[in-house]
Amino acid sequence: MATKHFLPAEIIEKRIYILRNQKVMLDFHLAGLYHIPTKRLKEQVKRNLKRFPDDFMFELTNEEFQNLRSQFATSSWGGSRYKPFVFTEQGIAMLSSVLNSDTAIQVNIEIMRAFVKLRELMLTHKDLARKLESLEKKYDSQFKTVFDAIKQLMTPTIKEKHKIGF
Repeated sequence: MATKHFLPAEIIEKRIYILRNQKVMLDFHLAGLYHIPTKRLKEQVKRNLKRFPDDFMFELTNEEFQNLRSQFATSSWGGSRYKPFVFTEQGIAMLSSVLNSDTAIQVNIEIMRAFVKLRELMLTHKDLARKLESLEKKYDSQFKTVFDAIKQLMTPTIKEKHKIGF
């Protein structure tokens, strides 16, 4: 039986960023996916801070916040004066326990699927690179041009706009 997806994975994947070497999502993006105001999401998190240790959720530094503001156009960013909360995969999973609605549950399921899909893609890429390296050692310079071309094709073309901070 095919699973019906509540939210297209592409929408979620565009909102996953790399920050402090972790895959994270920003509070205002999550609020949009949950169809609630960011203010309400933050209220629920603040009421349940014990559920969100630093490895689940953190606030951006001033420098990260300035960098983020420069990446988003004012029209889509909204010009918030407050630093956003940033949620790791575990923090997003915890959100479903504090945002008790059917929409929040469905959105969280889709977000978890997106994180799993990204993890699988990364593992597949690493496995493929290992196999290619093994073949390259086995066949030496005979197929150097072929191996170089394959490596070039495997190089990701991920946009750097998803990196925030240092």
